[in-house]
Amino acid sequence: MKWQIKLGTFAGIDVFIHTTFLLLIGWLGYTYWLEHQNWTEVLKGIGFILTLFLCVILHEYGHALTARKYGIKTRDITIYPIGGVARLERMPEKPIEELWVALMGPAVNVVIAAGLYAYLFLTSGLVPLTELSVASGSFIERIMVINIILVLFNLLPAFPMDGGRVLRAVLAMNMEYVRATQIAANVGQGFAFLLGFIGLFGNPFLLFIALFVWIGASQEASMVQMKNALSGIPVGRAMLTEYQFLSPRDLLSRMSQLILAGSQHDFPVIDDDRIVGVVTRDDFLAALTEHGQNIAVSAVMKKDLPEVDSHEMVETALMRIQESGVPALPVTHAGRLVGIITNENITEYLMIRSALKMQRVV
Repeated sequence: MKWQIKLGTFAGIDVFIHTTFLLLIGWLGYTYWLEHQNWTEVLKGIGFILTLFLCVILHEYGHALTARKYGIKTRDITIYPIGGVARLERMPEKPIEELWVALMGPAVNVVIAAGLYAYLFLTSGLVPLTELSVASGSFIERIMVINIILVLFNLLPAFPMDGGRVLRAVLAMNMEYVRATQIAANVGQGFAFLLGFIGLFGNPFLLFIALFVWIGASQEASMVQMKNALSGIPVGRAMLTEYQFLSPRDLLSRMSQLILAGSQHDFPVIDDDRIVGVVTRDDFLAALTEHGQNIAVSAVMKKDLPEVDSHEMVETALMRIQESGVPALPVTHAGRLVGIITNENITEYLMIRSALKMQRVV
């Protein structure tokens, strides 16, 4: 089952909503109905939450378009019940660039709030905050207040939220990047613990946010440590050199046989001694479900993939894997296919390297 629904493509970026977001809409509609027993109020309530999440989408575009300025593409933007996520192909390498990318999301909310305040001030529409609640009061002023809350909340130094990335960027200007990441991750997990503790006695919604922050901080710190560990290692040391390959004219039944016969998941496609594509296990299974085994590999393979030279660094290969979204990339040298590089192989190489270092210590 696909858990995302595409809303459209704007400024070259696909925007999705996660299906769990529909549960939030349904729950809010039901809550408004129980309180008001009036369809007009229900529609107003749903309109408010949709407007709020429009602001969240614009927030994510603040990140995405700033990252584009630094040559970093955004794969997509997805809206969840707890907020939005812009999936950048990679994080900016320079701390000052990460600082601006992190700040431009909240900056969008500042602009929205300032614009709404100016409108309310000029039209004498401002009312005391005591007259507002989530479900009642001036619609425009409630949106303004929510945008202010979004700014304050996102700028909490809870890595990997925006404030945590700002903290990491500032620290990285004055210390080694890995150490800056670890400090920001520790601070983020401290905030996650605090939010979770508050959530136990008040708002259970904070528990989900705390879990997201805790896991996100841990994963981000691990990823940065991995990249640091890979520094200076050529791809030739970590690539898969014994592999099976397919012809574009092979049927999917041939790939079924190869998968069952060994442990390889992704297969290069070679035609006339030239690499023409890669078939991943996920694409294979999707095609198998939809069409069966009697279609050609050429209809399923991914084409025009970035290649990696065996003399390039593993860190570069990992970046290209992340940017392409393909779990396996061909490794070439002098125009000839010499191996395959995958996330799994990189991880296994690091495990072996770490075990050897431990053995030397012992």
